[in-house]
Amino acid sequence: MANQFDLKKILDSFKDITIGVVGDLMLDDYIIGTVERISPEAPVPVVTVKEERFALGGAANVVNNLNALQAKTICFGIIGNDANGDRLINAFLEKNIDPSSIIKTNTLPTIVKKRVLAGNQQLLRIDWEDSSPILPVLEDQLIEEFKKNIDKLDAVILSDYDKGVLTPKVAKEIVRLCREKNIIVNVDPKPKNALNYMGASSMTPNKKEAIECMGIKTDDFEKLGKDLKEKLNLNNLLLTRSEEGMSLFLDKVVNIPTFAQEVYDVTGAGDTVISVFTLASAAGVSLHEAAKIANTAAGVVVGKVGTSTATKEEILEFYEKIYDKWGV
Repeated sequence: MANQFDLKKILDSFKDITIGVVGDLMLDDYIIGTVERISPEAPVPVVTVKEERFALGGAANVVNNLNALQAKTICFGIIGNDANGDRLINAFLEKNIDPSSIIKTNTLPTIVKKRVLAGNQQLLRIDWEDSSPILPVLEDQLIEEFKKNIDKLDAVILSDYDKGVLTPKVAKEIVRLCREKNIIVNVDPKPKNALNYMGASSMTPNKKEAIECMGIKTDDFEKLGKDLKEKLNLNNLLLTRSEEGMSLFLDKVVNIPTFAQEVYDVTGAGDTVISVFTLASAAGVSLHEAAKIANTAAGVVVGKVGTSTATKEEILEFYEKIYDKWGV
């Protein structure tokens, strides 16, 4: 187990690591207000707006999580040649994230998910998107951009929200290239696309996603994880099980408990898990320790409202509370 000093050293080493992120880039818009009455026009709440803000979402939230921990990132994705695409690029620039490997197109809009919240309760979500698979010309551009940068990468994250970027051609070619170069390639999958990621280093599905990947309903999570790892020829599998913690499938199964705290919002928690698990793995710690650090970071972000990230200081503090205190 990493003690406080060792963990700080691990987290400090993240600044020397470069992670490639490939996937569906989005913006998360939030309208936040209060509800005191029902509309006379229809049986719906009237929200008095107090604040409007946006955050990086989807694969862009993975980039944001990595950036919050001072890692270097190269982001590969497709956005619309539109005002929302400009917003996303500007948000990257404000955070000193290089957006030069992101491709703009006139054929698809930038994905935006707008949420209306009142009293920490989500009342409505409105999505602007076209989840059609990207055109072959964009597939080729994306793969070429990845090839140009692959030698700079210590690890790769494929962030699949099933919005058309990680087509079978793109997914399989990136996994192949990473295996050829012996680069860690971890996947946050959508179940319907799971077979596209055969041979990846790791996958981080939740239990529901794993069940859908296997096409069977079962309560035997250990068999589920072992079968999925074998089916997809993965080096390891990190299965997240909500309040039951995580299970890491190596040659044996390692269960990592979670600890009760107030949960405000699970939005983006999966992005945090794969970001921190991949970073810690690339830093050279054991996969068990990487999973524990990822579990800690996820515990931090679910205690925040909206798409969030965890800082090094928050991870250090929470890790001490749960692992060093309980000795697990």
